[in-house]
Amino acid sequence: MRMSLPLGRWLPRILTLAVMSILFGAPAAAQDLTPATEPPLTDTTPEPAGFLPEPDLVRRAAVIADRRFNFSEATNGLYTALGKVPGAGWISGGPGYRRWYQHDHLFVDSSSMVSWRGYTMAQARAEFPRLFRSRLLIGSQLRWQDFKQVDFYGEGSASASSERTQYRIQSKIAGGYATLRPSRTLAIDAEVDWLRPSVLTTSGLFQPGIPGTRMLFALDPVFRFANQPIFFHRQAAVTLDTRDFPGHPTVGAVYRAAVADYRDRDAAAFNFRQYELEAARFAALGSSPVVLAVHGWLVASDPADGQSVPFYLQPSLGGYNTLRGYPDYRFHDRNLLLVNAEARVPLMTHIDAAAFVDLGNVAPRVSELDLGKTSYGAGLRLHTRRQTFARLDVARSAEGWRVLLRFSDPLDLSRLSRRTATAPFVP
Repeated sequence: MRMSLPLGRWLPRILTLAVMSILFGAPAAAQDLTPATEPPLTDTTPEPAGFLPEPDLVRRAAVIADRRFNFSEATNGLYTALGKVPGAGWISGGPGYRRWYQHDHLFVDSSSMVSWRGYTMAQARAEFPRLFRSRLLIGSQLRWQDFKQVDFYGEGSASASSERTQYRIQSKIAGGYATLRPSRTLAIDAEVDWLRPSVLTTSGLFQPGIPGTRMLFALDPVFRFANQPIFFHRQAAVTLDTRDFPGHPTVGAVYRAAVADYRDRDAAAFNFRQYELEAARFAALGSSPVVLAVHGWLVASDPADGQSVPFYLQPSLGGYNTLRGYPDYRFHDRNLLLVNAEARVPLMTHIDAAAFVDLGNVAPRVSELDLGKTSYGAGLRLHTRRQTFARLDVARSAEGWRVLLRFSDPLDLSRLSRRTATAPFVP
């Protein structure tokens, strides 16, 4: 496929990510390409004390949450699965079951979830994670999901908030994946899967009277077809991750580059590639316990000649983990640029105060990307040493104030653990 974006136009955006990612200096662990022999940090590592004495009630809440919602896959049996899907409502969860077989050489997992707004999901996967002395993981996954009220405001950064519409999308995904780990911090991922989306009329527990997407955007290429095509999806990614705990990082960095290819197997109207560059860095402010976090993300879509990117697979900005002052899925277009900066101050051992600023935008061409959309705010985080269990953010943007209650770290980056394609594009 001919690449229509010259390097000269890419370079300023790549430099934006590069400057951001090295702001606090390159991590020493990035040079370690041999298997690590020392064990990672454990829960016995002392947690830094905050500036205020911690009430016993807060300590107990953190301990109970850590025991009840154990996100580690090392244990067998029933567990509670929690979702992180924008637009699903304030909480998503359900039962899951996992088990190790054949002396920990085979791992199986299944779970289902339902959200506050009636979103549903079910998945099952099987993995062989310890091939070639645990350097290679091979697995497969089946997933079904039904997002009943997904917002769409039209394409472009100039889309009006008054043109909010909603659509329902069901997806069936089947695929396989592999991860090669030359070291504990370096992962090379590949996946191949089939994605079958269906765009439907909205339904669910809450019907706010918002018009359907087809009503306002009937001329969109998606609605030329009664049935959406089956996509054959391939992706390759390289990730370097030196964070101490992905669910509650206080030191280290993560760098990721990925390329994905979508082939429309039916209508031959939606053939395109997507390229991603992403970096996040976490470091203490001098010798203080204050943690500074900086994150940058670039997504670029490159459709074939005469082809389109369907709006449900376009990069989008807005919501609790991108531009927090805007609603979920507020801005759609072919390309996306995002920068987040956050300072976290330990008020108590298990509660942090945070101040943040989010900058980003979408555009039809990479050369037109800027950081014109901004939001800022402050919040609180309830966490243990390894996991953020709850956060309350108050954010401000040009479209007003938003209050967000979520049960994950804002920079947890769930796409690092995503195994197969998904629709819609979830930032």
